[in-house]
Formats: sequence, structure tokens, C-alpha cells
Amino acid sequence: MKLSDFKFDLPEKLIAEFPAEKRDQSRLMVLNRKDESIEEKKFSDIIDYFDKGDCLVINETKVFPARLMGTKDKTDAQVEIFLLRELENSMWEVLVRPARKVRVGNRLTIGDELSCDVIDNTVSGGRVVRFFYEGDFFEIVEKLGKSPLPPYIKREPIPSDKERYQTIYAKTRGAVAAPTAGLHFTKKLLEKLEKKGVTIVPIVLHLGLGSFRPVMVEDLSRHKMDSEYFEITENAAKTINDTMKNGGRIVAVGTSVVRALESVVTSEGWVKTMSGWTDKFIYPPYEVKIVDRMITNFHLPQSTLIMLVSAFAGKEFVFKAYQQAIKSEFRFYSYGDAMLIC
Repeated sequence: MKLSDFKFDLPEKLIAEFPAEKRDQSRLMVLNRKDESIEEKKFSDIIDYFDKGDCLVINETKVFPARLMGTKDKTDAQVEIFLLRELENSMWEVLVRPARKVRVGNRLTIGDELSCDVIDNTVSGGRVVRFFYEGDFFEIVEKLGKSPLPPYIKREPIPSDKERYQTIYAKTRGAVAAPTAGLHFTKKLLEKLEKKGVTIVPIVLHLGLGSFRPVMVEDLSRHKMDSEYFEITENAAKTINDTMKNGGRIVAVGTSVVRALESVVTSEGWVKTMSGWTDKFIYPPYEVKIVDRMITNFHLPQSTLIMLVSAFAGKEFVFKAYQQAIKSEFRFYSYGDAMLIC
């Protein structure tokens, strides 16, 4: 498969700038891989596609307000500082904009409580900075930062984004992008699933900007994914493995869950306990080994996300569904509608 195989045209009006009024009232497209049938439902109908003994695997990563606005020393020029990942000793890998104006040796000031020195450049065009502050770094960032909305949402973040660009089960801070398939769940819907006999298992994968970084090579085997930190606990691995042994289905909420589980699958086809970094890139003809069903949103053309979905459901079937979604005016991307692949 080549990069150009994943190109499609999307009307700009279908890019969701705001979330649905109610999380579980987003639309849902259901893809059945056996007969390649497609249904159009509401997300709240998803409960009908679960049976007792199934396992719903969620990503409980928590997005923090990673966009900071600072001023450059001496010139007072405005600079956006996007936190990517913590390194060590108050050092972070960041993206800066406008990048051409920020050089090694510059000092950037963010409000009265935070400043940083630019100490290095990164291979991907970012910067390494060292922060200076008193107190708790993340408390300061929560106060000064803005929600890190994806680049295709052109508007500025608003206060409600801090709540809506976050799953209701977000717990472990560390992501700069939301696991958006999970944005459709409500507490009530999860309770209904549990009452039906569905086990809900949390794992963690902290999404970085790699989810949105464009693939720049036609030969997909040459693309390198950004590394993202993940954790699968002993209890999570045991529950998933027990579900498979007992004939239940593993339903992944989002591509991040699929990537995490596929990063730890053993040669015997089981999930093992592990924490660390993964740069696993899933694209056709990769065969997903753990997940039986997947919930996901509608993704960008030529993105690593649509490539993963195509590996799971088949590229031709996925593109057939996308064309129907465009015709039926489903809402696309992070704040858009959802897809269940059975």
C-alpha cells in the first residue's frame, strides 16, 4: 500500500468545529465486516451491539492544556509553545510557532509564573526547552494553558473545550490529544453496558501530536511513528485474556487502544503486562490480533489513523463507508461522529 492509496476529498463543511450537544447523540455508522453491510444509527444505540461477557477497553489518558502563549526576550514577540512530552530535569520537547523566530539561547516568558530557555533543536523541527518556575508545574500549566485542539479546528479554544475535549473517564494526565472515539460515552451509557454484563477495562496511551503529523513518504514502510507512552496493568491484561478464553469479544475504543494492545501481544496471541513507549505503525496488510471490534471516529485522508482502520476492516470497505458518510453528511474528525466496526 502507498500513501496515495489513502487519499480522498472531504467537503470542508463536514469538519466538526464543535462537539455534538450531547455526547451520546452523535451519529454512529456501523460496519459489518462479514457481509460488508453499513447501518446508520445514533451512538446511544451502540449498547445493542454488545453481549454479556464482552470486554470494552478504554484509554483513560487525560489531556492537559498543552498550548501556552509566551513572549520572546528582548523583542516581546508572541510565541506559541506546545508541550509535547516531558524529558527530565524540567526539560520538555515542544513545538513553537512561529518556529523561525525561536532559536537556541532564547528565553520565553509565559505569564508571571513560568519561563523557559530554548536549549536545543529536535529532528522533527521542534525545540527542547528548560522551564523555570516555583510550585507545581502542572498546576501552573492548568492555569495558563489552553486546550490543545487539533490543527484542523481553526477556531480558538473556548472554556467548554476543557471539558468536552476530554473523555468522561479521563484519569491519568499526559496526553496532548484526546482519544476521540471515547468522547461519545456518557456515564449513563457505561453503566448500561456494565448492567448488560460488559466488563470495562482501562489502559493508558498518552497521545502525542504524532496522531496528526502527516505522512511524508509514498512508501509507507519508511514512515516512522512518534513514540507514545503506554501502560497495561496486570489486572487489565488478565481481564482481557480471560475474556478471550471465555469466548467474549474485545472491543477497543479508539485507534490508541488498538496500538497499545498490538504493542504487547505475545507470540501465543495473548496480552502481556507492560509499560513503556511504542512507535508501532499499523497499516494494511497488517492483521490485528487482539481486537474483535473497534469504535473510532472518521479520520483525515492519508493519516496513520485511517491506515490503521483500513488494516482492521479492509481498505476498500472503509473507503466505501467513508463515501457513504460524506453523502449522508456525517461529521468528521475529533469532534465528529463515530464508527463501530464489527
